[in-house]
Amino acid sequence: MSLPKPCFILFLLFFLASTQVRAASASNSNLFREYIGAEFKDVKFSDVPINQNVNFHFILSFAIDYDTSSGTPSPTNGKFSIFWDTQNLSPSQVSSIKSNNPNVKVALSVGGDSVSGSSAYFDPSSVDSWVSNAVSSLTTIIKDYNLDGIDIDYEHFKGDTNTFAECIGRLIQTLKTNGVITFASIAPFASDEVQSRYLSLWKSYGHVIDYINFQFYAYDKSTTVSQFIDYYNEQTSNYNGGNVLVSFNSDGSRGLTPDSGFFTACSMLKSQQKLYGIFVWSADDSKANDFTYEKQSQELLASPN
Repeated sequence: MSLPKPCFILFLLFFLASTQVRAASASNSNLFREYIGAEFKDVKFSDVPINQNVNFHFILSFAIDYDTSSGTPSPTNGKFSIFWDTQNLSPSQVSSIKSNNPNVKVALSVGGDSVSGSSAYFDPSSVDSWVSNAVSSLTTIIKDYNLDGIDIDYEHFKGDTNTFAECIGRLIQTLKTNGVITFASIAPFASDEVQSRYLSLWKSYGHVIDYINFQFYAYDKSTTVSQFIDYYNEQTSNYNGGNVLVSFNSDGSRGLTPDSGFFTACSMLKSQQKLYGIFVWSADDSKANDFTYEKQSQELLASPN
């Protein structure tokens, strides 16, 4: 079917405008994000330095749809439970850090790498049942903790790519539509199995995903600054139009570390208007270093472009 010429021109202009808006969303930002609570090292929100000139997101890690009461972890088809350090990261402590710091929001991350020493699999019985259970259980946790957003960090999978895309996409869409969350992120890394799922999700539901917490620290520790920039450009192409954040692992075990040029790479990206934000895995490990690199990250983000 062909369009009359005036209609075609209007359609083309609309398409170009929408594409430019999407592409323009990825640029310099002062967003800083930090995962917290997964390693039970007694870290508190108040331990972490917060620069008042950045937008700061804590990400509680993790809520997992597994049951461990029998001693052997078993999947629960979307019925999520809390697996973070609730003694130090409680609802009252969420309220306190947010009330004392208007620039702070708090999210939860779902999935993660493992549960009780075993891999945590995305393992739905069906799309409809998983989504129903996930919406219900996560809504309860999010409201109990007065949280603002959700992060998707599944790293092991059963089922096909479309099932993952539909389950996660519909979960995020429903939580947003219901006013339960105001933002959502995904946390992929450079693995064929992982990327196939998240890119399928991005293709179908990218419009409800606000940030890509790409795990650049999953690359090899020998990563150079130039390689890091290449990796960043590759992932911004994969997640076209998305807000891709750079990242480091604060235990220094993998990826481009702060001591090896991470901040040099960040400055280069910032000069190109490509530094959308920085996230860190994790506050639990950074506590031993007095959060030195968190301070440096936030100073860089808060400095003039």
